[in-house]
Amino acid sequence: MSAFYFRKVLLPLVMLGGACVPQLLRAQDAFPLVPPAAEPRNVETSRDQVGRRFIPPSSFPKSPAGVEDLMKQETPQSLETDLTLDALLMMATENNPTLVQAQQQIQGTLGKALEAGLYPNPTFYYIAEQIFVDSETDTDTPGEFQGGAVQQEIVTANKREISRRKYQQRAKTAEWMAVAQQWRVCNDVRIHFWKTLGHRQIVDIRRELLKAAEDSALTTREQVNLGQATQAELHLSNVSLQRTRLSLLNAENMYRSQFAMLSSLVGVELEPQPLKGKLVADMESMIDFNQAVENLYSDSPEVLAATAKWQADCITLERERVEPVPNIFVKAASGYNHESREPVASVQIFMEVPIFDRNQGTIHQAEADLARQNAEIKRTKLRLRQDLALHYQKYLTALQHVIEFQSVILPEAKAAYANQLDAYKGDRQNWGDVLKTQREYYQLREQYVHHLITWRTNETLINGFLLHGGLKAAESPTPPGHIDSVAQPR
Repeated sequence: MSAFYFRKVLLPLVMLGGACVPQLLRAQDAFPLVPPAAEPRNVETSRDQVGRRFIPPSSFPKSPAGVEDLMKQETPQSLETDLTLDALLMMATENNPTLVQAQQQIQGTLGKALEAGLYPNPTFYYIAEQIFVDSETDTDTPGEFQGGAVQQEIVTANKREISRRKYQQRAKTAEWMAVAQQWRVCNDVRIHFWKTLGHRQIVDIRRELLKAAEDSALTTREQVNLGQATQAELHLSNVSLQRTRLSLLNAENMYRSQFAMLSSLVGVELEPQPLKGKLVADMESMIDFNQAVENLYSDSPEVLAATAKWQADCITLERERVEPVPNIFVKAASGYNHESREPVASVQIFMEVPIFDRNQGTIHQAEADLARQNAEIKRTKLRLRQDLALHYQKYLTALQHVIEFQSVILPEAKAAYANQLDAYKGDRQNWGDVLKTQREYYQLREQYVHHLITWRTNETLINGFLLHGGLKAAESPTPPGHIDSVAQPR
């Protein structure tokens, strides 16, 4: 049974692991490293293997990190880069393909408006009737009548002008949709700019956490040598060290992911590089929920587009109601009558009489579209209010955390670390407790960065009419159920 288990289960697993692990290590080695935020404070080469496999710490730290070093880490550093938020927004305006799509939706609708208002073309005929007919004076004549005719449709009830107004109104709908798409792109660029900045700071913080974990592992090794710690504690310190290294790798992966998304939104394939900007902003005033709701109802491009579409549907109903008014067709012909041997002419005037088909079905469809669009305006407002409630809750919670972290939590954590460090220098505190306080301080700084990201993200969405999805295809002003059933739009 054991031999069977080894041959059928363990041996394939060992062979699979032997095949996959080298590939995983090669893939990780080939993965580009995260560039430094500014000056390369922690210079690491492409040979850096942090976190990719377990490596024991090399030597005991020379001296503990002081509070001065912590203060220096929090000082904003000047960045020698032109990749600012304004520069990225400009790049997105020029290169994001969805903005081109939105612009072409307007042009296409204006083309429909042009075509719908054009007057119908006349129709020309050549007429040859009763060819080879015999007469008293001739046989096999060219025909009783040889000549030409022209027919013109006279449009009544101002149908062409109404059709043109309908598509011009749809073009206004397309314009509001283009404005909404521009907000989507700009909001997403801003959001991913904040996220990229924040995750770059998290990479630095986790590198500091890695230093603390290495210090802790070395301290445990020294304690084991002195008989002050057990082998189990040594193994657990190794586990903690490697988990911290994996946490750093995760932060680097998140940073690269955010930068790639930012690069995709601006429409240019950018290599990971430092961004110039601050994640922390001045809190001039807090957004008021009721005021935000009013702004959405009055200025949201989605509401304005839905209202413009409702106006287009009103014109559509007007157009379909005049459709049964019959157009007049005039046909005039002129030629030569070979039987009577003299020039002749004829005139015909006719029209379609709307006895059975009075366009009643299409009128009913237009009325349904108008009622549906009226409900769509109300639905859009309610959906925006619902989304605002969700984002405002996140915004408010994050802002409350940011304020408390800035005023109380981070200063108190820093002071606790400084006090313990001073006590350690005075032989009144063991080094393990100092490292524990230092690690907690770094973890609080990371939480603070996450709250900053959440705050700036939801602030951007609320101020940007809750629009996001900068690579979503631009919407068409023609909704489902539209009436464009003829070759020439009406």
